Amino acid sequence: MIGFLRGRIAWKRPPALALEVGGVGYEVEAPMSTFYGLPGVGADVMLHTHLVVREDAHILFGFGTEQERALFRELIKVSGVGPRIALAILSGAGVAEFQRCVEKQDLAALVRIPGIGRKTAERLVVEMRDRLRGLDEAAIGAMAGLPAGSGPAQTEAFSALVALGYKPAEITRLLKSVSPDVTATEEIIRQALRTAAGT
Repeated sequence: MIGFLRGRIAWKRPPALALEVGGVGYEVEAPMSTFYGLPGVGADVMLHTHLVVREDAHILFGFGTEQERALFRELIKVSGVGPRIALAILSGAGVAEFQRCVEKQDLAALVRIPGIGRKTAERLVVEMRDRLRGLDEAAIGAMAGLPAGSGPAQTEAFSALVALGYKPAEITRLLKSVSPDVTATEEIIRQALRTAAGT
């Protein structure tokens, strides 16, 4: 799995762009919510990515934030919602507005997004309600739960511990117990898990 790409923007033609990474050009499809935040052609950027493998193609999707990618990954698990509709949701609503639509059961707003009919909108409201709570916890932790001055390794460790089922508040406590001299993600996770186990 390709987790992220960091490189120079070679071209932008929404909904696609090309990133030059080490002399290789990666074509990436992205929602408009990501495009709005991109710098100009020639600038360096980092995108979180998700690879979709089909019989006829390998398609790389790129996102400006981990929260966008997390929502995309949850959306494509919903029956009848593929990558194209997930991109349309992120382009037409964005993460915060989609969360509001689900919480308020605003079917009319969801139906206005291209590719979404009433039945799909109803399914999204039912199936995404609980999943969005999980995304909220991860996002809150990623934005506010980490100690000040945390680097990429601590952020990666935080995400890994969320995936293991720990709550953001607990992860923050565990990460604070890790020696500040430790800079490798794997070692940060190891020390945090030792603390959790009481060893």
